[in-house]
Amino acid sequence: MLEFARRMLFPMTKSQKFPKGFLWGAATSAYQVEGGNRNSDWESWKVKAGRACDHYRRFEEDFDLLKPLNLNAYRLSVEWARIEPEKGKFDAGEVEHYREVLKALKRRGIKPLVTLHHFTNPLWIAGQGGWESPSTISYFESYVRYVVTQLADLCDFWVTVNEPWVYLSEGYLYRRWPPEKLSPAAACRVGGNMLRAHRAVYRLIHEIQPRAMVGIAYSLGYIRPPIPLKANLAAWWERSFIRWAGAQDFIGVNYYRSITPFGSSLPKTDIGWEIYPEGLYRVLVELKGCRLPIYITENGLADAKDEKRADYIRGHLDSVWRAIQSGVDVRGYFYWSLLDNFEWASGFGPRFGLVEIDYGTMERRIRPSAKAYAEIAKRNGLG
Repeated sequence: MLEFARRMLFPMTKSQKFPKGFLWGAATSAYQVEGGNRNSDWESWKVKAGRACDHYRRFEEDFDLLKPLNLNAYRLSVEWARIEPEKGKFDAGEVEHYREVLKALKRRGIKPLVTLHHFTNPLWIAGQGGWESPSTISYFESYVRYVVTQLADLCDFWVTVNEPWVYLSEGYLYRRWPPEKLSPAAACRVGGNMLRAHRAVYRLIHEIQPRAMVGIAYSLGYIRPPIPLKANLAAWWERSFIRWAGAQDFIGVNYYRSITPFGSSLPKTDIGWEIYPEGLYRVLVELKGCRLPIYITENGLADAKDEKRADYIRGHLDSVWRAIQSGVDVRGYFYWSLLDNFEWASGFGPRFGLVEIDYGTMERRIRPSAKAYAEIAKRNGLG
């Protein structure tokens, strides 16, 4: 506890340079920021994004914010429901939109990391069983083949699926997300089908782009002892996905918090998540044995008053730096999120953004903590 407090208050005791070529980025997902996605299963659910941040129309304006933040990478997702609104019918206009998005990043010297499935599905996929159905694997393959073929000249860095454990647990165990089922058997089918889909599209992407980097973004919180059975099973599932996934060129780590079974005195985010940067260090060291490059594909907090974000970023980057010194091959960091956005069942309440959004006027405002992150990116290091 004392060590944690010291690191949060005084994290920069010496120069801590990151490796040359380290990626400094921010992340979003399409449904959470774009708006107007009528063909998504989430848009027919009780909590929906609606126009979200209007990023679909304002992406140029939003990407202009990356330069003052000194970022050289950006994680985004493409929406299956836009690209294939009906089974077997691909919308060339929507793919062209995403080509324009990637070209806008290229003009600014920003490396894109594109996620192919970030929680949402076309309505027609949901209507025929979603990821419970084995047929979704072949439909996903067809969609990925089309997308990667169309975007291959603009991106060679792909996340196939985002947080498979979170997707199956929220929708099929906790009933907080669509389809709101309570079925461990269905959850197992969903997880198995997503991993089989990853294996299939991993091979497919490499047929199209032999030198592509392809991986999964995993939700990897740190479970602090003592560990009850429920938390232990969650940790086991999350880490088992890495073993079961098969071929992958990198591991994406989405780290937000520690979980203490009986509560703790650790500082909390606006939504009650424990802030524990040391946990990220321990997760990264745990992954060292995988012998794969690692990218922090998400790390951030809900902090509407912007009181904790700067220290949160510094503290977690200190953990990343220490992991690198311990021999872990970490190659990039993507803060979640570039923009305040739609946070799934929590709606628009939580504020994760480096950039504040006024949802009434859609005005963007860079937060002070974003400027602190910009200085770290500019120096390629802490201190």
